[in-house]
Amino acid sequence: MAIHCAGTGNRSLADKPIPERPVIVAPGLMRPMLEPMLPLDQVEVRWFADVDEAIALAPLADIGWLDILRLEDDPRPVLAASKARWLHTTLAGLSKIPVGFARERGIIVTKGTGLTSRAVADYGLMGVLMLAKRVDEIVRAQDRREWLPQPPCNDDLDGATALIIGYGAIGSQLGDRLKACGMIVTGVRRQADPALGMIGPDDWRARLGEFDYVILAAPETPETYHMIGTAEFDAMKTGARFVNIARGSMVDQDALIAALRGGRLRSAFVDVADPEPLPANHPLWAAPNIIITMHMSGRGNLPMYVQAAKRFADNVHRYLAGEPLEAVADLDRGY
Repeated sequence: MAIHCAGTGNRSLADKPIPERPVIVAPGLMRPMLEPMLPLDQVEVRWFADVDEAIALAPLADIGWLDILRLEDDPRPVLAASKARWLHTTLAGLSKIPVGFARERGIIVTKGTGLTSRAVADYGLMGVLMLAKRVDEIVRAQDRREWLPQPPCNDDLDGATALIIGYGAIGSQLGDRLKACGMIVTGVRRQADPALGMIGPDDWRARLGEFDYVILAAPETPETYHMIGTAEFDAMKTGARFVNIARGSMVDQDALIAALRGGRLRSAFVDVADPEPLPANHPLWAAPNIIITMHMSGRGNLPMYVQAAKRFADNVHRYLAGEPLEAVADLDRGY
C-alpha cells in the first residue's frame, strides 16, 4: 500500500510501500494519552524518556515523534532516524527539524499547526491590552503598595489600527479577537485580498507607518531571520507599539532596543527572545517600556497534549490505511 500526501517537499513517498509492522518512536511523556489511541496490533512502539534514549531508539523508527520539551532544541534524534519515513514535530513550524535531511530522504513531515493557535492568539491579545493599559506599571505600583492617582496609560483599542504579519492559524484568530475590541486589522499573508484587509508579503514594509500596533505572528524560516530590523522600526509610526509572539530570531534585538530608547516605539511586548533563555545580563531586559515574558504563550496544558496525541494517532491510522496525512509540512516553503 502506498502513502499519498500533499506538499512539494514530500512527493517522493507517494509510491513507497508501508512496512508490515512499522516501528514508532515517541516521547514517553505522551504515552498515557497516546498509547490507548494507537493500533498496537499493527505497530510497534518504543518510548523514550530523554534525549539519549531518543538518539538510541531513533535508528529503529519508521515513524518518529522525536521532539518534545527540551528535545525541541536538539536535532540529534532526528538526524539519527536513518530509516524514518515519516517524522512528526509538536511545533507549528520546522525550525527544529533539519529540513534538508528530510527532503533528501523523501521523509513526510507533519506538524502541530493549530494546536496552540487559540492559546497564542489569547496571549497576543493580552500583550496588546497590556501595552494599551501598561498593566506592568500598575503591577509595579502594587508591589510598591502605591495607589496611583491616574492610570499610567489608558489608550482605547476601539478604532486603533493593527498590522498582523503572518495571518495564518494564530494571526487570523488574533485578528478576530482584536476586531472584537473594535480595532481595524490588516493582515499579511501569501495571497493578498484587499476586500478582506489582507496584503501580500511584498507590500507590508511600505505600509508600516500606518499602524498603531505592529504584531509579528509569522512562522520562522531561514528567510525570516531579522525580518524586523532598523529599517522596519524606522518605518513605523512614531509612538507605535510592537508585539512579537512569533520567534526571537525574526527580530534584530539591537534594533528593537534602539527603537525603544530613541522613542520611535512607545512600547513593546515580546514573548520570545534570541537566545532563549535570555541571559540575565542581556540588554533587552533593561530596555525602556518593554514587557518580556518567557515564551509562555504556547506552553501546553493538558487539553493541548490530548489534542496533539489525537492528531498523531489519527495520522497513524491514515498512514496505515494509505490515506493522506493531515498537517503535512511543505518542506520547500519551510513550514
